[in-house]
Amino acid sequence: MTMEDLNRASILEMAMGAIEERVNYEMDRVIQNILDRNTQATGKRKVVVELTIVPDDDRKVLAVSATAKSSLVQTNPVKTALYLGTDPKTGELRVSEMTPQIPGQLAIAGGEAPSRKILKLAEA
Repeated sequence: MTMEDLNRASILEMAMGAIEERVNYEMDRVIQNILDRNTQATGKRKVVVELTIVPDDDRKVLAVSATAKSSLVQTNPVKTALYLGTDPKTGELRVSEMTPQIPGQLAIAGGEAPSRKILKLAEA
């Protein structure tokens, strides 16, 4: 094995390891996205490495530009339910968030169930 054989390296190791560093950075973003419980577990993620190579007129010097980018899974939608009705005292339109328990009722986990949030509406 010659010294030249020992010096052979992947394109990812070029630029003093910066290309590999960018790929690893995007891979870390993918792993963090997979671990995020607010995303779909089985959603597909991608790491794309793009190498642009431009030779000079003599075809001796190659300018190489490398980018790495990731495609992540978006966070799951947050859902709630609203109840549309009227205030029994004033007759005004009222939109309140539905809650699993009656406000003021003792919760199973202890404490009192919180009061329902009322949607702030623009005045007509």
